[in-house]
Amino acid sequence: MNAYERFPWRALYDAGIEPNPRQDYTNGLDMFAAALARAPHESALLYFDGRLDWQALDAWSDRIACLLLDEGVQRGDRVALYLQNVPQFVMALLGIWKAGAVMVPVNPMNRARELRLLLDDSQTRVLICDAALEGEVVREVMASIEAEGKAAPRVLTTRARALQTRDDPRVFGAQREPSGAGEDARDLLQAAQAVQPGRKPPPVALAASDAAMLVYTSGTSGRPKGAICTHGNFAFNSQTYRDFCGLREGGPILGVAPLFHITGLVGHIGAAWIARAPLILTYRFDPAATLDAIEEHRAEFTIGAITVFIALLHHADATREQLATLTKIYSGGAPIAPSVVEAFSTKFGHVIHGAYGLTETNSPAHMVPLARTAPVDPRSGALAMGVPVPGAEAAIVDDDGHMLAPGETGEIVCRGPMVVPGYWNNVAATVDALRGETVKAVVSLRAGEVADAAELIAFCKARMAAYKYPRVVEFRDELPKTATGKILRRDLR
Repeated sequence: MNAYERFPWRALYDAGIEPNPRQDYTNGLDMFAAALARAPHESALLYFDGRLDWQALDAWSDRIACLLLDEGVQRGDRVALYLQNVPQFVMALLGIWKAGAVMVPVNPMNRARELRLLLDDSQTRVLICDAALEGEVVREVMASIEAEGKAAPRVLTTRARALQTRDDPRVFGAQREPSGAGEDARDLLQAAQAVQPGRKPPPVALAASDAAMLVYTSGTSGRPKGAICTHGNFAFNSQTYRDFCGLREGGPILGVAPLFHITGLVGHIGAAWIARAPLILTYRFDPAATLDAIEEHRAEFTIGAITVFIALLHHADATREQLATLTKIYSGGAPIAPSVVEAFSTKFGHVIHGAYGLTETNSPAHMVPLARTAPVDPRSGALAMGVPVPGAEAAIVDDDGHMLAPGETGEIVCRGPMVVPGYWNNVAATVDALRGETVKAVVSLRAGEVADAAELIAFCKARMAAYKYPRVVEFRDELPKTATGKILRRDLR
């Protein structure tokens, strides 16, 4: 029995949205190819006064794929993007996948220590970065890698203004272009233009189970972990946005979430590709520039942090007319105050719908149906975050994994085609986070010591996070060891 049969959630959905939908595509390249075939000369990317149609995006990404192959990138290699919301991000992502490689998004706010950690952990082969960041951060990191006698990633730079001519001081501010790039750095677009005209990368077959991206968690609860987001994950939840949010084919999508974040990757790029919709980018969020972009390009859908919509709500020049077309609005990542939803609806006439998900669920696991208004919990005043999206099964469980009754407090667990298979180079974290295994302690007591399983479990439970303490304890006279005295963990597993 799945979650839809267990609880009366199905009644909340509009007719036509099935709880277990078919998956239309197995990878992002097929989604893009379908959009290209349907409308090669329609807009794919809108960036201030710059525009790329699907055919131009295809040609640029072909050149970037060939460039990466010439740099020695092989299937499965990692290529990192250290960029703001610029067209080059989308062009490079597509080129990386055409080369058979895996994309690693990096927050452009990360400094040297954070960048070095991600590059080392992912074993990145090529880094594509904002030209300003090359001088401010990247050069220092590359020097530190080489000082240790290691091979540093190849660096390609690109300028934020490269594909548009109208500077917007509200957005770019005092951003300075670098005085000069490092010796190993080259301009991405110049290098791509040098690729032989008409050259295309060899066709690459991408399975749903192949890694598409390593998206690192924020690290707020420890060292960042690289969630292995597969092509199947990406395609499935792109479809979730299209079907659950009722995206119109060709309906412009406003990209306010950072593209390095899982919401921007799936809820903007993936949703735009599967809906053959132009994606509107504005470098980074600025309320005035965003309002202009919504009005100019007639944006219909977006998803972003609630702080985005609070900023629009309180902007002195914001009018109902500017947001007239933006009828499908979702927000996730933080609790939403009912008062904000009410004020936004009063001023602009549109309802902000809640969404909940994780990097590990490739963006949404729960969303409020578009035609519904989320209820408010009378006890806490909290706004409901939604119901499981089609294909997801979810439940609330206690510390022992037992399902709880409605109204009880516990942990959300979720499974479905959107859930990642694990973390990059981190078996322990994979076992901790993905259900199907539980924590077991194998204990060998010192001579003369006495303890029972319940005592040890209670001791650990009082000192460890809920997902870490053992549920099962096995006592052995001796633990299996190697000749040098190391414990053979594989034998214990």
